[in-house]
Amino acid sequence: MWSSIVFLLIGLILVLTGADALVDGSSALARRWGVSEFVIGLTIVALGTSAPEMVVSFISSIEGNSDMAVGNIIGSNIFNTAIILGLSALICPIAITHSQKRRDIPINTGITLLLAFFGLRSTLLGIGRNGISRIEGALFLALFVWYMISSFRQESSDEHLETDGSKTKQFSMFKALVYIIFGIAALIFGGRMFVDNAENIAQALGWSDKFIAITILAAGTSLPELATSIVAAAKGRGQLALGNIIGSNTSNILLILGGSALIRPLEMNDIAITDYAALLACSLPVLASAIFNRKGRMFRTEGAALLLVGIIYISFLIITL
Repeated sequence: MWSSIVFLLIGLILVLTGADALVDGSSALARRWGVSEFVIGLTIVALGTSAPEMVVSFISSIEGNSDMAVGNIIGSNIFNTAIILGLSALICPIAITHSQKRRDIPINTGITLLLAFFGLRSTLLGIGRNGISRIEGALFLALFVWYMISSFRQESSDEHLETDGSKTKQFSMFKALVYIIFGIAALIFGGRMFVDNAENIAQALGWSDKFIAITILAAGTSLPELATSIVAAAKGRGQLALGNIIGSNTSNILLILGGSALIRPLEMNDIAITDYAALLACSLPVLASAIFNRKGRMFRTEGAALLLVGIIYISFLIITL
């Protein structure tokens, strides 16, 4: 028990240290490459912090456990948007640029709606089956490649904005890459250490396996995104935090579920409608905020609203155990 507590604390320190290094290295790399922090967060940072979800979903797909592969992604995206983005906006209001309003946030919402359609088309519309075939998985992967390439190619003057007057640490290209690689490695290994030992402590306290899965494991795979986005927000890097969340959600659906479906077609019959409803309840308010908020920022009130959605959903899961 005591050794688990010690290793849990070591894991937490690794996660926080990794997040700090990843934010600093990514910000420096964005400055060196002449691209926005949002694009760096959307691509490099998001792919790095999505590694735990990728491992869980790919292994689950190989073992034929579609519910675990899909449920991991749905739970992660709900946690990313409601809890992490909500907390980030509470810490520091996040600027939303014109291109993010008309491109990135609508695409993220469209991808979420596409996932919900594949998961509910047979139940609600009586067409096809609830799931993702190999062909549809290949389509997801093609969309992912297109989005990543177009994100680097897009040129928009309103993307290159300074975040709340914060200063970027000046690193060489090599040092920035070292910080990024170390940060991602520390996040992954520290997060795994944290989750494993939190699970040991929970079992020692007599908590049920299902409760542990819904709470510790579900939050654990999103721990890299949580640490990275919170540290970025605290440093006034709201664009990096926003890019990390949108990029992670996009990668989770298009890359991870697309790849999982290529490995083995995914069945989605046992995912509850309430899970899809919670996923859309997180995504649609972000879209509405981007479209209707004339001040171009996601404020603390909107962050609190997202956080409330996440708390309600988690409470519902715990009550219905």
